[in-house]
Amino acid sequence: MPRACACNDFNRTELFRRAAATAGSGLPAIEPGMPLPAGTGLNRRTFLTRSAGLAIAVYGGSKLSFGALDDGIAMAAANGGADSRVLVSVFLDGGIDSISTLFPTGDPRYTALRPKLALPASSGFAFTEDARLRWHASAEGLAKLHGEGKLSVFPAIGYTSPDKSHFTSRHYWEVGANDPLLRTGWLGRFLDRTGRANNPLQGLSLENRLQPALATATMPVASMDGADRYSFEAPRVTGQVQTRMHETLAPLGAAHAKSNDPALRYAGEVISQAAILRGQVSPFQAGAIKSPVTYPTSNDSFPRRLQGLAAMIATGLPLRCVAISAPGHYDTHANQPEALSQGLKLTSDSLLAFQRDLEARGIADRVLVHVWSEFGRRAKENGSDGTDHGAAGVGFILGTRARGQMVGEFPGLANGLDKEGNLKATADFRGLYAAILEQWFETDAGAIIPNAASFSRPQILK
Repeated sequence: MPRACACNDFNRTELFRRAAATAGSGLPAIEPGMPLPAGTGLNRRTFLTRSAGLAIAVYGGSKLSFGALDDGIAMAAANGGADSRVLVSVFLDGGIDSISTLFPTGDPRYTALRPKLALPASSGFAFTEDARLRWHASAEGLAKLHGEGKLSVFPAIGYTSPDKSHFTSRHYWEVGANDPLLRTGWLGRFLDRTGRANNPLQGLSLENRLQPALATATMPVASMDGADRYSFEAPRVTGQVQTRMHETLAPLGAAHAKSNDPALRYAGEVISQAAILRGQVSPFQAGAIKSPVTYPTSNDSFPRRLQGLAAMIATGLPLRCVAISAPGHYDTHANQPEALSQGLKLTSDSLLAFQRDLEARGIADRVLVHVWSEFGRRAKENGSDGTDHGAAGVGFILGTRARGQMVGEFPGLANGLDKEGNLKATADFRGLYAAILEQWFETDAGAIIPNAASFSRPQILK
């Protein structure tokens, strides 16, 4: 997928977060005052053996053993894994242009501020809750879900005194506060209060690193590339020999898992764990996941990961909070039309397929999707067919339980811009987080979101 011209702040933010999530030490220097990403330095262990390449990384939970991992997942699944509610956090990386996603064709200042980038009134789809706005043509999937009452729209969501640095603004959204010193994510703190010490799947990052919003202080969380990316292969061992190897190792591991010899017991636990998990995840192997709907075909991993996630939820795995990055790079300082259109279409179409998948499996009432970006774009276009960093952006809550109505309002381009020409927020993301915690997870937001009482809660559920 082509990438728009991103600024240095965006590139530096991405590089540093990758280093923090994968290494936890030896991090590159950043400017004074820039916040460290949540979870920096968090203990990371890869559950991987030479004979069975199990691609799952566990963060935190230092006392979690291989045996406890399996026992914890099984126990959590038996105690409500098939009934518990799941939140899926979808990040639009780079600051998506809200004024194109929902473009204000009915606002007389629109074409004046965007003589080249303004979208024609004949394009896209009507937004039924505000006649001034239309959906971008590439957001057809989102428009359909909104028309069905399954998508709540935040046309101008942000926070007071907005910071237009990718690094800092994203950190605020990840930790749930305008606090550069917080080191745990808002979802991580929720799991610290409600999670299990032996269930890392309660917080799952669907990529090869930890999403900072999931960073905990005490509870284990995990990351994996996708449900179909488990591998149980040994170097140069294939076919029938590989099958017999697995059949032999499983009872061998079980025999030694309770040995009095610590080293032998540890080796037995490792082999037993790999054998058990091999059986659990075999339905998710590449090409084996059977979905009742068709997902978009793409080289990007997003639709594949969502397809696998729906299957994982359907099997009763004890997931609570799942974080994933959407396709596209929305830091569109230049060449915005093509980059925005392609990223938005794949994201929109994939989310529609995911919702249809959940509905077909009969589990849609258990899942709520939150779509967010670190900020929006400036109302006035720049000289490179792009837009620069703004303030308030667009966000969504998706699901059959979602209220399906607009939260806040589009403030307009005449009186709704700040002194720098950026859209003013009409909803605060911290109020939304408090609403998710209280209405979806039925837990005390005041114990998780700093100063939660000062933010009004929108009604997000039917």
